Amino acid sequence: MACDTPELFDSDEPTTEAVKAELVTSELTNPWGMAFLPNGEILVTEKSGTIVRIANGEIVNKDVKGGPNAVSRGQGGLLDIELHPDFENSKWVYFTFASDEGEGSGAMTALSRAQWTGEGFENHTVLYKGSPNTRAGQHFGSRIAFDNDGYVYFSIGDRGNRDNNPQDITRDGGKVYRLHDDGRIPSDNPFVNVDGAKKAVYSYGHRNPQGMAKNPETGDIWAHEHGPRGGDELNLISKGKNYGWPVITYGINYSGSKITDETSRDGMEQPVTYWVPSIAPCGMAFVSDSKYNGWDGNIIVGSLKFSYLVRLVVENNKVVKEEKIAEGIGRVRNVEMGNDGYLYVGVEGKGLYRLLPE
Repeated sequence: MACDTPELFDSDEPTTEAVKAELVTSELTNPWGMAFLPNGEILVTEKSGTIVRIANGEIVNKDVKGGPNAVSRGQGGLLDIELHPDFENSKWVYFTFASDEGEGSGAMTALSRAQWTGEGFENHTVLYKGSPNTRAGQHFGSRIAFDNDGYVYFSIGDRGNRDNNPQDITRDGGKVYRLHDDGRIPSDNPFVNVDGAKKAVYSYGHRNPQGMAKNPETGDIWAHEHGPRGGDELNLISKGKNYGWPVITYGINYSGSKITDETSRDGMEQPVTYWVPSIAPCGMAFVSDSKYNGWDGNIIVGSLKFSYLVRLVVENNKVVKEEKIAEGIGRVRNVEMGNDGYLYVGVEGKGLYRLLPE
């Protein structure tokens, strides 16, 4: 990643293609993650802990069985869901969720997988569980993405412990992790030979990553994370790199006081772009094989705070244009490309929408 100071973009130019939000179903409360099955059905995770199955725009099962036993605590609960790249043969589906299993009281983010039967899940197995549990209610993360080699990446936020977790590779929290699809630690992970290190860690110095996606053109893994008051970041995730939190940041404390005077430091990565004021980013997708004119290759990011989506035009791993779309849609919790060529948007308290070109 280039270490040049990123530029902010706030384009008032009209969108190349207007879109309208079409309601698919209003019968969802907090649709945190979604996965699109080959037959067109959609599996949606509700943060409260249930998995919802949607077929032809109708909910056919409000509580699919066999998935994780998530703890709904603060910002934690049942979080992301992602299909294995070879889902049609393996039937594996992956989840991140808040789990109270293991050391300490409270909960911590876990990654698991289970096999889809067509009606529910079986063979649920936890692949990685952050530790220790904490009663803190914030910054669980978490998103999941697979790269072109079949490795699974997932994020855990700093769990509100910014002074200890993000910069310490011997502690969970404030990290992006990388595993084989069955949970084994890859032998070429960056810290496998470091005494005491969490061997699954791939990058560190993150605050609360709630967006992650693979660039289908390059295979790179991208992620965004919440800053504090300002300083939300979009990052290209690289092996063993330190993304700086809280040593460097473009944000400040919620009280208005400074966290640090530094926005850059040697050995720490600069974001591809950042947002001041904070948009509270959640959910992220690369547009691909879509029905939107000229949008393929763009990144779409949801905004919890301002109730819109951001379309980012990326060239050579730099953001060259940014614009708002679907303004007023509501608190965006997730956005994904459907296998029908349309973007789908999960909105807190409103349900699931599909974006159609006007």
